[in-house]
Amino acid sequence: MKKKLITFGLALVLTLFLPGRTTAQGMPVYDNTNFVSLVKQLVESAKQTVELLKMVEHLQEAKEKLEKVNNAVRQYQAVRDITRDNQRLVDLVRSDLREILNSPYIHPDEVGIISRDFDAIIENSLGQLEFMGQVLSNDYLNMTDAERLTILEGHRESTRQMVADIRVKRKRYALVISFREMRDRINNRETNF
Repeated sequence: MKKKLITFGLALVLTLFLPGRTTAQGMPVYDNTNFVSLVKQLVESAKQTVELLKMVEHLQEAKEKLEKVNNAVRQYQAVRDITRDNQRLVDLVRSDLREILNSPYIHPDEVGIISRDFDAIIENSLGQLEFMGQVLSNDYLNMTDAERLTILEGHRESTRQMVADIRVKRKRYALVISFREMRDRINNRETNF
């Protein structure tokens, strides 16, 4: 208790003899004009934030629309390529098959085999075109545009592969015809001995 009394007395003496150094500030004073301008700035900042959020929303909608248009254009290009490749396939089969079958070096028993080879490719092509029509026309299994585009691009590659297969088969049959023609010329040449 004696210590508390000494501490209290010392604090009282210091407070009385040193009045200038130990004064408190008292109640804080606010500048109303600064406070009002701060509130105005906060309100204006909130308005700008709302406008920026609206702009972001509009930009997202525009991006989605652009993606839809881009997917539609890519689907159109894929369909165009598939139909063009299928038309080329039909033209190749029509001209190449006629040329091969009209050759005198193709045996009658080979005509059916050759026709079946080319017919199988044409049937596969027509089946792909029919499936492509279903994919495009009736929202096939609730697909997204990206999934539909993936399927169409797969069909495009498949169609290009079929065109390449037709060319390989045509080349193979042309080599067979060429070989038989050369053998026939060699076997039927005139000798001058």
